[in-house]
Formats: sequence, structure tokens, C-alpha cells
Amino acid sequence: MLVNALNEGDHFPVVKLFTPDAGATWLISEVDPDDPDRLFGLCDLGLGYPELGYVSLAEVTAVKGPLGLPVERDLDFVADKPLSAYAEEARAKGRIVA
Repeated sequence: MLVNALNEGDHFPVVKLFTPDAGATWLISEVDPDDPDRLFGLCDLGLGYPELGYVSLAEVTAVKGPLGLPVERDLDFVADKPLSAYAEEARAKGRIVA
């Protein structure tokens, strides 16, 4: 289930979204139960500055890569560590590695 209560701790990401024809990646760990469009996770637009924060589901799903391909869900993604560990690694490498 994709809904976790906000501010309850360091959750494992439950979904990975990405642009197949660009470098953007999102690791989502939480959905605001009062506003399902508001997600929390690790966001990387492919510019070398991944960051933790809130993102709009509507805005993410509206993104198209340079070839016009929509954002996809990585169906094979299974988190093996909490979001903070992915964030620390992403800051060190300048991109999400998942």
C-alpha cells in the first residue's frame, strides 16, 4: 500500500518512478492521506542535485522526456534500505542509485 502517515519516521520507498528517455527518478515513500496528490520522497530531475521533499503526483505524471515518453513505474524495484540511506548515497553520487 502506498499510503504512510507523514512524519512517522524513515520509511522505505514503496515506488520508483522514472523517465525512460531522460535522467529523472523519484523514490516515493509517502502519500499524504488528506491530499493524495502530495507525495514525499527522494526526487532527482537528472541535474545532479537529488533532494528529499514533496512533489505533486499530477506534476510528475505530466512530465515527458525528450522523446515524449511518459514517466513509468519500475515494476522490479524493491527497496532494501530506508529513504535516508538512498538520499545519502544520491547526494554522494549526484544521482539516485536504485
